[in-house]
Amino acid sequence: MAKKTKSVHFSTSSPKSLLSSFSSLTSLPASPLNQTFSQSMMEETVEAAESIIKKWDLNSPSYTRIISLFSHSRKEAKEFIRCIRDLRRAMHFLISQHSQSAKLVLAQHLMQIGMARLEKEFFQILSSNRDQLDPESVSGHSSISSNSEFEDVMQSDDDEEDELKKAGETITKVEKAAALVMSDLKVIAETMISCGYGKECIKSYKLIRKSIVDEGLHLLGIEKCKISRFNRMDWGVLEHMIKNWIKAAKIGVITLLRGEKLLCDHVFSASSTIRESCFYEIVNEAGINLFRFPELVANKEKKSSPERIFRLMDLYAAISDLRPDIELIFHFDSVAAVKTIVISSLKKLKQAIHTSLTEYESTIQKDSSKALTAGGGIHKLTRSTMSFISSLSEYSRVLSEILAEHPLKKNARMLESYFTAPILEDEHNNHAVSVHLAWLILVFLCKLDIKAESYKDVSLSYLFLVNNIQFVVDTVRSTHLRNLLGDDWLTKHETKLRSYAANYEIAAWANVYISLPEKTSSTLSPEEAKAHFKRFHAAFEEAYMKQSSCVITDAKLRNELKVSIAKKIVPEYREFYGKYLPTLSKERNIEMLVRFKPDNLENYLSDLFHGTPILSGSSSSSSSSSSSCISLGCVRN
Repeated sequence: MAKKTKSVHFSTSSPKSLLSSFSSLTSLPASPLNQTFSQSMMEETVEAAESIIKKWDLNSPSYTRIISLFSHSRKEAKEFIRCIRDLRRAMHFLISQHSQSAKLVLAQHLMQIGMARLEKEFFQILSSNRDQLDPESVSGHSSISSNSEFEDVMQSDDDEEDELKKAGETITKVEKAAALVMSDLKVIAETMISCGYGKECIKSYKLIRKSIVDEGLHLLGIEKCKISRFNRMDWGVLEHMIKNWIKAAKIGVITLLRGEKLLCDHVFSASSTIRESCFYEIVNEAGINLFRFPELVANKEKKSSPERIFRLMDLYAAISDLRPDIELIFHFDSVAAVKTIVISSLKKLKQAIHTSLTEYESTIQKDSSKALTAGGGIHKLTRSTMSFISSLSEYSRVLSEILAEHPLKKNARMLESYFTAPILEDEHNNHAVSVHLAWLILVFLCKLDIKAESYKDVSLSYLFLVNNIQFVVDTVRSTHLRNLLGDDWLTKHETKLRSYAANYEIAAWANVYISLPEKTSSTLSPEEAKAHFKRFHAAFEEAYMKQSSCVITDAKLRNELKVSIAKKIVPEYREFYGKYLPTLSKERNIEMLVRFKPDNLENYLSDLFHGTPILSGSSSSSSSSSSSCISLGCVRN
């Protein structure tokens, strides 16, 4: 046979609602008979409460003096609370209707005994259930704590099990225990507050819970930092602290402070004033200490190196992500100082980040290094700049908030002709970020043009631009910059790259191209053919000597450029070679006159752009098995 579920619960109504329910009892017609009946009923209530309350008198010689009521028997604890509430109603009636009643003095004495017991129970529950009331547990089962089955959980052991089962099978044993403890605290707090003993209850709560919050932040590594000591910190130490703070802040806000807010709201749900007062005393100082750190970092890094911008943006992003939780947790006016310092930290971090961006642009413009890369290779400024800008692109959400307040104004027309920002699907990566990063790249490319002019050889200048713009394009294509700058930007710069490559070919190989005669119907005389052979060999040897030390780092571009050069030289020379070499068969030392076969040219060209210079008079590094050499090469028939 199924066991019948009991329906006896503590009332969790507020004091006002309890008084209003009692007023309905005393709203009977004020006849002498009714007054006598009501008085008799209230005096009986006082007498009935006496035995139960005195049993748990802290000054009693009984064993109950040293044990916990709530731990000993939840059934008796429920009865005790009911007696206290009934006693309060009786006292209210006697004070208002029969202030001379002898039972009133007894009622007041019993109330003092009851409040002393509840004060001790409240303290014991708080101090002995730290594990069940740690903020992580409270945060984890916040949804349970609002469940009505736990609001009035002062039931018999059998009823508790039934009610907890109803709350959901997924509730763990730890969560069940925490829910019971929270409900016990709540019912005691409501009872004491409604009886006018809220001050005694609040004192214990503030003392214990503040120590837990302070200890929690200490374990997370959050300490009050002196400004003088902070300002002397080395950047390496500070960077490590920033990384730790970001991890600690997430736990501190979402788990520690949020859990404390949930617990405080639950226990003191009967009084918003008490909730605010308790929460202020417990977390205000902790909250200020927690969010003072990013403000100090922002102040310290106003004139820092641009590379530190990434840690500043990490801080900004972390606080921004926590902002909704901070707004909910610190919504009381009394703890507004915490929100104020959070807003101040974000504002100062914004300014520090924007200053770093401005200083980085200035750093590019002021770069005056004279060192040139051998063979027109990739400059170290190119690598560092594109690494920095591509890293910036990963922070587009943060930058969008900052750059929205600092739109780019300088050289707007120049930028518009150079760059059109794409329409982005991601709402965070707004136009301002795209424009600003495009501007930084433009500033850098202008600096590249200046550096290219430092080469004495024009062909090397163009090759330097080819290599470095190729690196820029590759970086944009392979990073988040592509989403910000768009395919149109890539197309424009690939076109510019091809233009520089064509200019390089002309500057480096034009003399070789023009050394051979133009195709005409007329036939050259042997002397004219001999002159063209000499001119071609001299031009090719000179060009090859210069270009053998050049380098093209991108394999695809390197092969494309070699093929382009070979197509312009080898077919023309092959035709000339085949047509006029027979006319010189009677020449003495022909191997000195005609140094290269057409196939030799292809082999020499295939060795280009690896940065391995060929010294005059040395043997070629050509992979060809031919014995031809660049300065003393000969033709073997």
